Amino acid sequence: MPAREKNPGLAPQSSFAPLGQAVMETFNEGVVVFDTYGRMLYANQRARRAIDALGDGVTHRGENLRDRLVTFGGRARALKQGSVELGEVVFLPDGEHSPTLAERERQAILDTLAVTQGKLAETARRLGISRTTLWRRLRAYGLRHNGHGGASSAARA
Repeated sequence: MPAREKNPGLAPQSSFAPLGQAVMETFNEGVVVFDTYGRMLYANQRARRAIDALGDGVTHRGENLRDRLVTFGGRARALKQGSVELGEVVFLPDGEHSPTLAERERQAILDTLAVTQGKLAETARRLGISRTTLWRRLRAYGLRHNGHGGASSAARA
């Protein structure tokens, strides 16, 4: 693999869709995402609390932060799309039960539906997905739009 050039002057190439952010906020553990240059792109609320607990302001940048988080007990994993390296994510444990990605996504959709009072178009916009995708997800999770500002399910969790 060719060595990557580190240029802190370049802006990050990617950002997270609102649905991705909403899903990461539901993790029972802290999640910190770094770009390929080692710059922090995103940290969910639990991770931000852990970063603040580390203390010094120097830890908020680059490799120093990543190394400190791994020392703190974080699990580092490469982020790839096919063979292309997108960056790295560090998971900071903070709970006994970790819900699956599907459970997190389902909860993010339910929370957003509650905030938007069941307006599907607004919910889809806030989550950064199409209305068709939202309908498919509602159906996949066994949720039905009840027409009264929310979702209903025979087996709500």
